[in-house]
Amino acid sequence: MEMLRRSSVFAAEMMEAFERSPVDKELISQSKALCQDYINSRLNKAGLGWSKSEHGLSGGSLREVSSVLLWLCDELEYLRPNVYRNVARQLNINATLENVVSDAFLAVAGEMFATGITWGKVVSLYAVAGGLAVDCVRHGQPAIVHTIVDCLGEFVRKTLCPWLKKRGGWISSNA
Repeated sequence: MEMLRRSSVFAAEMMEAFERSPVDKELISQSKALCQDYINSRLNKAGLGWSKSEHGLSGGSLREVSSVLLWLCDELEYLRPNVYRNVARQLNINATLENVVSDAFLAVAGEMFATGITWGKVVSLYAVAGGLAVDCVRHGQPAIVHTIVDCLGEFVRKTLCPWLKKRGGWISSNA
């Protein structure tokens, strides 16, 4: 019986992989690049001397989206600084443990989007990722930044891709 269960789980995973379209992969890649760019900006703004050399923004349109995202996140942080600073402390988690940070980030994301998806919530998710990244770097764990970016990409894959596609993706004039 266990063999049958594992086979059906494997089959489901394979079908999910085949069902993912190139559009999904592009949306996930763009989402992660936007996250990396935002986190880099947030770390620099926090005086942590982060380098922007690794971000993968390609094309002028995605750079424009990134500029708008940065501006919107800055506005959120200005309006609600207590929400987007010291995120790890607010979640009562240890920012030095990769699995704890990733589990907490995915739990917050799930909770945020439990009642539906809006652009405001999407922007807020990026602001949370940035605040959590600052906490990790301040606690001497810069490698966890990549985990946060990957978690955001995973959340986009599982939850946001269909919604983003319906709105034309990140660089559509409808977005």
